[in-house]
Amino acid sequence: MSDRKAVIKNADMSEDMQQDAVDCATQAMEKYNIEKDIAAYIKKEFDKKYNPTCALK
Repeated sequence: MSDRKAVIKNADMSEDMQQDAVDCATQAMEKYNIEKDIAAYIKKEFDKKYNPTCALK
């Protein structure tokens, strides 16, 4: 994501959780090219770190 910059416009998460989301998304985009795979990676990582009831939309 060297030529891209993440912008969080609206979030109901702590600053730390927002940064984790950006970091996780960056890692996902480095590993995968398909949106479905990127989303699955982010969900899996958030479920591991926070809990499976965390609602990512």
